[in-house]
Amino acid sequence: MIRVDHRHRHLDRIAEVRAGSHAEKVGYPIRIRAAEVVRTTAVGAGLVRVTLGGPGTEGFEAHAPDEHVKLLFPEPDGSLRLPEPNGAVLNWPRPAPTSREYTVRRYDPVTGEIDIDVASHGGGLASDWARGARPGAVIHVAGPPGGMIVPYTYDRYLLAGDITALPAIARWLEDLPRSAKGWAFVEVADAAEEIGLRAPEGVEVHWLHRDGAPAGTGDALARAVTAVTVPEGERAYVWVAGEAGQIKPLRRWVRDELRLDRADHDITGYWKRGIADFDEDDH
Repeated sequence: MIRVDHRHRHLDRIAEVRAGSHAEKVGYPIRIRAAEVVRTTAVGAGLVRVTLGGPGTEGFEAHAPDEHVKLLFPEPDGSLRLPEPNGAVLNWPRPAPTSREYTVRRYDPVTGEIDIDVASHGGGLASDWARGARPGAVIHVAGPPGGMIVPYTYDRYLLAGDITALPAIARWLEDLPRSAKGWAFVEVADAAEEIGLRAPEGVEVHWLHRDGAPAGTGDALARAVTAVTVPEGERAYVWVAGEAGQIKPLRRWVRDELRLDRADHDITGYWKRGIADFDEDDH
């Protein structure tokens, strides 16, 4: 009997979706890895980049700008509870281990390095870890479980979010074809949190400053985004992430004003004021 190797069939599906007309979530085999901290770097005033490497990152996959991994941390008693591999998935213990989700900012298959950009704010589990991480320290990484594969056949792309979404927006702008057109809106505390972005010439980048307002408050992001006019007859793809309450008006705008199909937008609450380890899927 001839055995067919299906281990990489998700790569074929990714290629199909990328060449198609609508975005689609494509799953990858999920792994758990012990990665080593290689270095940490400040990225503007608002992000700490933790670069991971070592033998454990071999075979890592990265295919979508907003794909994420879970960083797993020890429990308060010092124990470390990890999921167990089961084929292409992971079996997670209950209750769930202490973890935080982060965007894969960059993966270099040659060096095996993975960059994770963490928003730097006092008192957060992952932000405290990122600021104190030292070369050689080990962190367990689960995922990515897949990513939203978006064709590069849309006429316009609209990207928006706060500093927690900035790593994904930065990767979006790098990955888009250089001929792409559209807009990117990023809300940050002030100019010190702005970073260099490699955007296509046809994508307008707008930085919005909070001017002392607490993160996750105000409507500056929603007002800026909803002022956009998509030229008549053009197809647009909209990607938005940030504080769940702050981006809620944009869900209505995409539905009622732009009238986009479900496959033509992705709006995700990355965090919620007052809730640690917020998971939009749980709400």
